Amino acid sequence: MEHTAHTMSLKDLLKEKRATIVKKWFEAVLETYPGNTSRFLKKTDAQFTNPVGYTLSEGIEGIYDAILQGMIPDRLSTFLDGMIRVRAVQDFTPSQAVTFIFSLKTILRKELGPEIKEQGRYEELLAFESAIDDLALYSFDLYMQCREKLSEIKVSEVRNNTFRLLQQAQRIIDEQGEKSDP
Repeated sequence: MEHTAHTMSLKDLLKEKRATIVKKWFEAVLETYPGNTSRFLKKTDAQFTNPVGYTLSEGIEGIYDAILQGMIPDRLSTFLDGMIRVRAVQDFTPSQAVTFIFSLKTILRKELGPEIKEQGRYEELLAFESAIDDLALYSFDLYMQCREKLSEIKVSEVRNNTFRLLQQAQRIIDEQGEKSDP
């Protein structure tokens, strides 16, 4: 079914401009990384030699499609979780980790601005941006869960290392005690 530019809903516009929007959104995500890292992450076709770039690329596409299909929680969680986990283990602050979600708003306004204005689609845009805000809040929760898990792992590692050091120290003390016994 063909749509003329005058009768396209925001959702139709988002579908039509998907490739451009997804590409620009991915580039916006890459801009949150330092130069050398950003250039490396652009090579997304290498799933095994560049798993982070691949995860980010797949994540952006999956999240975009899930939003278009009505914020399907399971699909969103799958893609968002992968992206947020990557960012949680890197040195991002919580706001830096989820800011890429908000960059979608800017991209949409740049890419679809003329059509939205011409067709009076502001209400649809506001509703869509509200969904993006909800997604950012969900992302923040995911990020904090990942950081908590990482902290638990670190504490556990420290506890295990301390226990091993105490065992070694006790063995040394025991051995020295055995040597000094007549």
